[in-house]
Amino acid sequence: MKVVVIIPAAGLGTRMSSASGGPKSKSKQFFELQGTPILVHTLRKFAHCDAVSEIVVALRKHEAATFQKQIEKENFHPSLRIVEGGEHRQDSVANALTAISAAPDDIVLVHDAVRPFVDQETIVGVIEAVKKYEAAIAGVPAVDTVKQVERTSDGAVVIATVPRERMVLAQTPQGFRFGLLKRAFDEATADGFMGTDEASLIERSGGTVHVVMGSPRNMKITTPADMELAEFFLAQENREASLSG
Repeated sequence: MKVVVIIPAAGLGTRMSSASGGPKSKSKQFFELQGTPILVHTLRKFAHCDAVSEIVVALRKHEAATFQKQIEKENFHPSLRIVEGGEHRQDSVANALTAISAAPDDIVLVHDAVRPFVDQETIVGVIEAVKKYEAAIAGVPAVDTVKQVERTSDGAVVIATVPRERMVLAQTPQGFRFGLLKRAFDEATADGFMGTDEASLIERSGGTVHVVMGSPRNMKITTPADMELAEFFLAQENREASLSG
C-alpha cells in the first residue's frame, strides 16, 4: 500500500493579490514566507513524512516550468512531479488522479497548497484513519456560535442557530482510498456536480467520512492579515527546530 499526496495549486488567490496590492497574476501559494514560497513550505511537511510515497502538484501551465527548477533545488524525497491544473480545484485533483498509478486500496491525501503549518501528527492521523475507515479529514471544533442565514436584498437575516457541538471546521489533508475517491470523482463528472472539497464528493456518493482532530495552527493563508500570523508561526517553528536540534 502506498500513500500519494495531491496538492492542487492552480488557483489564482485573487483575495490575496488584490488586497496586498500585488500583481493579480501571482498566485497566493507563491507569496513568500522568509524568502520561500508558501507552497514549498507546504511540500516540505509531506516530504518529511516517512509514510508518503509520492507527491503530485497541480499547477497552471505557465507556472510549472519555473517551479520545476525550484523544487529541483529542494531535492525532495519521496518523488515529486507536476501535472497541469484545471480551472477549479476539483479539476486539478481530477487531473492528478488520472496521472497517478494506484491500486484501489492505496491512499490519496489531498492538501491545500496554502496550509504550510500542518503537523506530522495530523498527517499520520489522517492516514491511519483512512486505513480503518476508508475516508477521513482533519477538522477542528467550531468555537464561535454558528448562525444559518437567509440572503435578502437588504443583507443577511438569521433564521436559525446551528448547534455548535455538531459543527466542525474542515481542514486538510483529506484522505481516501484511491478507488473510493476515483469513483466519487467519476460520478461527479458524469453528473456535472462541483463540490466544495473532496469529502463532499464522497458524501454525495454515499460514503462516510470520519474526522481526525486537526490543529488551530493548520491555517489556510488567504489574506495579507493571514501572512502576518504565518510569519509568526514560522518563526516559532524555526525556534522549536533549533532547540530540538
